[in-house]
Amino acid sequence: MEGSLLTPQSSYDPQVCIGHRIINETIQLKLKECLTHIRTQLDNVVDFWLKHSHDTVHGGFFTCLGKDGHVYDEMKYVWLQGRQVWMYCRLYRTMGRFCKPEILEAAKTGGEFLRKNARVLGSSNPWKCAFCLTRDGRAVKVQRSIFSECFYIMAMDELSRVTDDKDLQLEAEQMMEQIIYWVRVDSSGLGRPSLPGDVPTNSMAVPMMLLCLVQQLTEGREEAVTQKYKELGNWCVEQILQHIQRGGTAILENVSVNGEELPGCQGRLQNPGHALEAGWFLLQYSAMWGDDNLQKTAINKFVELPYQNGWDKKHGGLFYFLDVDHHCPTQLEWNMKLWWPHCEALIAFLMAYSQTKKPELLERFYQIYEYTFKHFPDNDSGEWYGYLTQEGKVALDFKGGPFKGFFHVPRSLFMCECILTDLLAKHN
Repeated sequence: MEGSLLTPQSSYDPQVCIGHRIINETIQLKLKECLTHIRTQLDNVVDFWLKHSHDTVHGGFFTCLGKDGHVYDEMKYVWLQGRQVWMYCRLYRTMGRFCKPEILEAAKTGGEFLRKNARVLGSSNPWKCAFCLTRDGRAVKVQRSIFSECFYIMAMDELSRVTDDKDLQLEAEQMMEQIIYWVRVDSSGLGRPSLPGDVPTNSMAVPMMLLCLVQQLTEGREEAVTQKYKELGNWCVEQILQHIQRGGTAILENVSVNGEELPGCQGRLQNPGHALEAGWFLLQYSAMWGDDNLQKTAINKFVELPYQNGWDKKHGGLFYFLDVDHHCPTQLEWNMKLWWPHCEALIAFLMAYSQTKKPELLERFYQIYEYTFKHFPDNDSGEWYGYLTQEGKVALDFKGGPFKGFFHVPRSLFMCECILTDLLAKHN
């Protein structure tokens, strides 16, 4: 056995062994500290939303919550309704301390509100969901995209798992078929007119979201369900990998349907948080199918690269948007530090480390961890601020709004707690 510790080529050195043990013990201590803090944060975030967000009159959830949790707008956003149902169900189903009747009941009433109100009455397509509803569930706005429907699927499938309601699972799979048709066959049902100057685009958000749904619908299901969505999952991966551009030096948010760079601001746009989220989606998929090459690509191109390009070396934190040619992005909030990219970065680097044990990935996780927990949590009123200036100061002090709900923060904390728990169990 060439290179074995028992051969002269690598003789036993007690000092080296002691050094390795000290390093391992140091890592364990740091991971335990992170786990304890993350667990406390998750408990506090869950308590905040349980206390402030439930509409006990009409069902569903308020998401426009001020600094102290007061409701400043009663509009209800279908994306966020579905996300909150999913998050409550996932916590209830997988973490013993959240297996509480009040969480299950909130998830069930949230699901009932969605089933009753999310689909647009009188629409030419019975599966089309609204984006925004009044407090009592009347449609206000519809988006010409698939994302309200996607979060409806996540909610129904996860709710089916905690209630054992097969009708909910069937409904989720039926809506999934409609989304696949819109994306891969005919998008006219979304309501977008065909315009002569509109170039067909592969926006990374679409295959990312579909890959997320593939993983949701197949998790723990019988082999037939896994095989049913295997081709779609592989297609999603292929579409996501098209966003590796500029000779492998950049992830671009939008490319042509043939995987080529688009002209102008749209083509040069980078979204580091989105790329990092795609990274851990790909890591999960690579682990599911034992694909080592995909794992390597996910880490090198969708985890490390967005961090390298997106980290603010002067003030810390991740920029929201960037232009690959270093023009000023046209998005007014481009240099702000938002909550959700940092949530995705925590998951991505910790998951990458858990799969490879490469110390540089753990160091990146620590760096993002330190910035995130120093700047975003509100230790006085609870929950996290969502929008910081480039320098890391609070720009907007509300805790929830049309786009920030009970999702990115608790999902990140939940997933990091699970990964850390698993890592420490293996260390022991």
